[in-house]
Amino acid sequence: MTSTARDATSLPPRPLVHGVQVSPTTQCAHWHSELDIIAIKHKCCGQYYACISCHEALAGHPPQVWALLERHEKAVLCGKCSHELSIDEYLGCRSKCPGCASAFNPGCARHYELYFEV
Repeated sequence: MTSTARDATSLPPRPLVHGVQVSPTTQCAHWHSELDIIAIKHKCCGQYYACISCHEALAGHPPQVWALLERHEKAVLCGKCSHELSIDEYLGCRSKCPGCASAFNPGCARHYELYFEV
């Protein structure tokens, strides 16, 4: 996946984000507003997916939830700057990337239990 908004010389390579019709900023066919710019690394396979529906459509196995004791794991990717956030960092970021200050969709909080033990 490539993005014209990113300067490849100044940013580390972005992890591959799987999904259905994934954009350069990690939106997908299911979630595609300007704020839908995160991807979640799934515990079950260690792969980033744009959303749980993308994982269900493509992974071929059921998702697993990150345990409370795994909150130190880097499991969230900002689609704007490729900053990888730990689960703790993401849950406490108030819907704003600590790397580039881009806004994340605050509605994602309604789905935390699909990805993280809460």
